[in-house]
Amino acid sequence: MHSFGYRANALVTFAGTMLACCAASPLSIRTTSTFLPTADVQVLNINWFQKQPNGNDEVSLTLNISADLQSMFTWNTKQVFVFVAAEYESPQNALNQVSLWDGIIPSKEHAKFRIHTTNKYRLIDQGNNLRGKEFNLTMHWHVMPKTGKMFADKIVMNGYHLPENYR
Repeated sequence: MHSFGYRANALVTFAGTMLACCAASPLSIRTTSTFLPTADVQVLNINWFQKQPNGNDEVSLTLNISADLQSMFTWNTKQVFVFVAAEYESPQNALNQVSLWDGIIPSKEHAKFRIHTTNKYRLIDQGNNLRGKEFNLTMHWHVMPKTGKMFADKIVMNGYHLPENYR
């Protein structure tokens, strides 16, 4: 029978060896540059573009959202939070970001998707700054690991334009 000291020494040595192997492993080194996601967001229709009674502009869009985020899933990925935001400039702010749609991707099997939807959250500007406005649609994602730090990145799709007149 082995003594308590011998067992403790074996346990600490084994734990230290495993920790050193995990730290030196290339699997533990994951940066956002190793992700190769693809995404495309298309505005199919402007359902309505109106001025609210309080003076704010409101827009409803029909979107086609497609993405392949499978490269983000490794042994250490718990889930990926993804959202699409409209980004534009206004006289009051250098950058306005309005979330239009979001979702949680729980596994690699769900990471390749195509969605036809209206914006989940209203696109409202505080004021009447949206008429004739150029804007970008940006797909953001946050990779939530089982252990370690969270990674975030985005793909920007530009060239979208709102009409000059309300509909």
